[in-house]
Amino acid sequence: MGHKVKQSLVNSRIDFFYYAFRNVLLVSIPLLVVSGVVLSHLSFHSSATGSTSGSDNLAITISSSCTLSSVVNISHSAEVYNGNYLGDIGKTTIKTLCNDGNGYSVYAVGYSNNEEGNNKLISSEYPQYSIDTGLNTSGLTSQWAMKLNNIPDDPSPTPPVITSSYDDTYGLVPNDWVKVAGRTAGTTDMDEGSSFTTTYAVYASSNQHAGSYVGQVQYALIHPSAKPYYYFMQDVATWKDTELPSAGDSLQAIDSRDGKKYWVTRLADGNVWMTQNLDFDIVADEQDPTKMKTLTSEDTDLTDHSLTGAYIDGYSYDSATGITSWTPAISAKTINFKGTTVTGWGNSANTIPYSASKTDNNSTGHASLGNWYNWTAAIASSNSSVVASNPQNSICPKGWRLTQTNPSNDFSVLLATYNITSSNTNNLLLAPFWFVRPGRIDEAGLRFMGGDAYYWNNSGKNFEFWSDYLSLNNGRPKSYGLSIRCLAR
Repeated sequence: MGHKVKQSLVNSRIDFFYYAFRNVLLVSIPLLVVSGVVLSHLSFHSSATGSTSGSDNLAITISSSCTLSSVVNISHSAEVYNGNYLGDIGKTTIKTLCNDGNGYSVYAVGYSNNEEGNNKLISSEYPQYSIDTGLNTSGLTSQWAMKLNNIPDDPSPTPPVITSSYDDTYGLVPNDWVKVAGRTAGTTDMDEGSSFTTTYAVYASSNQHAGSYVGQVQYALIHPSAKPYYYFMQDVATWKDTELPSAGDSLQAIDSRDGKKYWVTRLADGNVWMTQNLDFDIVADEQDPTKMKTLTSEDTDLTDHSLTGAYIDGYSYDSATGITSWTPAISAKTINFKGTTVTGWGNSANTIPYSASKTDNNSTGHASLGNWYNWTAAIASSNSSVVASNPQNSICPKGWRLTQTNPSNDFSVLLATYNITSSNTNNLLLAPFWFVRPGRIDEAGLRFMGGDAYYWNNSGKNFEFWSDYLSLNNGRPKSYGLSIRCLAR
């Protein structure tokens, strides 16, 4: 069966809200550039029909209604001088109303120039000087960011839960759909609604060209009765059985943490596998070692909240919300490199999570190399040297896990199902598996790329193969950088 990608809006029940943000460098021009559009979908139907004598039937359908609306409190326009950082630029209140007890989700994407995925601040006069999204507050690169806030006096008993990376903290303007708020259950008051606000920050470097810059973000509210036109890795439990019922069924899903897309497939062993290597970067900004990503059980495979063993350093657990959080130590690294040279790779003590990304890899889809991770990063830890047994957490998206060796070896079952042995490992490079041979990173740098493949298991062992060799449970040092394939839980 061919790949299935849901990208049509035709049958989706979605409400959109758009807003624009403008900043002015060196030139003070008063501007009001916020606009809102709400598309609602309300369709109530009732009918009464008599059947046989003496009976009277009544059928009523109450449709689920979820909408967004907005109020511009302070316009998103400002004057920013070169070399300065300006935060909390303007404020728009976005109200959600939803009578679906299963909750709703709000997603956002950059929409500058009315182009989905365009997350730049753009100058119509000098388009070559556009400003990328980022978290810089100093330095030579201008950047802009967005954040969301709950409203302290929100009358709703079920206010939106804001995704941690945007909750009163600045995050990147996404270049693909990313969940920014929502509720997993509970309706909102259909009179009062519940609300959150949006605002922005911009840093103008000393060499940024003066002019007027405009950016735009699109929001979409989706409730569970909607048929999605895109899928998120983190929501795999809701769509894997309905959308991938048979072996060979595939679709492309988005990791809400960074907007990257992955092909996923139900294979003949019955599991839903990523058929691309994980490509998630650990840190927020490799140029600024104080900026770490905070990962939570809302978006990452952090199922163990015991706060013992490997899950102490950088971990916290909120018993009221049931959310586990992990912030890697500031010594964590995602190393971006070119060619086959890697410098500054991780330590042999396994007390620092490391990943590496090959920045000049232009391949997309199944051919993507993905990232290389040491064992500490693979299990979402800041000190894997204290692991006493098979860890339960991983760097995989929420709802996914590392391949396991106990109670059964995932790779062993998979290969037996397809009769893969050391004599035909080249079949692993083809459909439906799409494995690649990224090599590994060790003390000598990146080695064996294009010839060998190494994939972590949750036991700290690894599956590896090359043209005429296959091992299901090898024991490479945990300081090595190996690849990851995640399975749906």
